[in-house]
Amino acid sequence: MRILGISGSLRRGSHNRKLLRAAGALLPPGVELVEWEGLAGLPAFDEDLEATPPAAVLDFFEAINLTDAILIATPEYNASLPGALKNAIDWASRPFPENVLRHKPTAVVGASTGLFGAVWAQAEVRKTMKASGAHVIESELPVGMADYAFADEGGLQDPELTQRLKDLLADLVREVTAPVEA
Repeated sequence: MRILGISGSLRRGSHNRKLLRAAGALLPPGVELVEWEGLAGLPAFDEDLEATPPAAVLDFFEAINLTDAILIATPEYNASLPGALKNAIDWASRPFPENVLRHKPTAVVGASTGLFGAVWAQAEVRKTMKASGAHVIESELPVGMADYAFADEGGLQDPELTQRLKDLLADLVREVTAPVEA
């Protein structure tokens, strides 16, 4: 089983990239996390290009199609999700309703340097993914004070947060094997 990991942050040292990698280390045997690195290369969504999407967009669609589920780790910008992540979701949501996100099991987590762990951004990502047709699990994982949340080896410092991330991943894996409701 393959899970596509998408960080909503473009920054190399992003806490949300660290969160994706921490998640990848907690996956059960036989499940792998593949990080998608193309967020910065997507052009702005343009409905005029929908019939013949640019190569970067087609590559994104293929990355989604080649995986069984999606795990998005998002920071919070201005009390919402980052523009580049919203742009990627806009591309993937087209054509609606038969798009690459349709019925795709999806989980959303987030890390921020503030106390609240990007909870508003996570809610916005869940909302837009649901509206796009993805099957979004309700579990969430806000990682606040992210400057101090990660151990040197990359995992989460807090055992409770680690367990909650493990539980969320188990929920996501279960969704992949659950029958799709019409």
